[in-house]
Amino acid sequence: MQAARHQRVENILLSLKRHDYLTRSQLQTLHDLKSERNSNRVLNTMHHYVGSFFHGHEKVYHLNKHGREYVGSDVIRKKTMNVQHFLLRNQLFIALKRPATWENEVKITVGNTSIIADAKYTVKGVPVFVEIDIAQPMNKNKQKIEKYKKFKELTEQPFHLVWATEIESRRPKLESLMLGLTGKVFTAQEIH
Repeated sequence: MQAARHQRVENILLSLKRHDYLTRSQLQTLHDLKSERNSNRVLNTMHHYVGSFFHGHEKVYHLNKHGREYVGSDVIRKKTMNVQHFLLRNQLFIALKRPATWENEVKITVGNTSIIADAKYTVKGVPVFVEIDIAQPMNKNKQKIEKYKKFKELTEQPFHLVWATEIESRRPKLESLMLGLTGKVFTAQEIH
């Protein structure tokens, strides 16, 4: 029994290393922690390894110094105003059934054009690039999409572009900007 608990703690810490910030409900889903009460109990026993803060009505967890040392992470995470970006990306990861090839913050360079995708994974060998839109100016989103179009033009390799946005009214604008690219726009409402 003790070995199973130890493995569960390690798995949760590795998830926090991979995803930076996770809410209690995201951890509950990822690690099959059953009820909200059980999730809170498990996470409370891990206070030596994790820090937390409230974002809205839910607690958000991240690795503290001891947790980083335990799983060999150099990335320091603390409370941030930008946490919603991470949480929406992680919610999309869960909604897409946790792709095994998922990587966060991937730099793509073709010729003299480069972009940092919020995430990347593959489906049957085809890359899928992920972009998260919280409250970014639409002009910035347009610039990113133009870079993806340039990649398509320069490489002629197939790829998909997936967006997740918090605001339903942004979906049609993102879809129209993506004309000529293969992909999909999700809203936060759809993936929760």
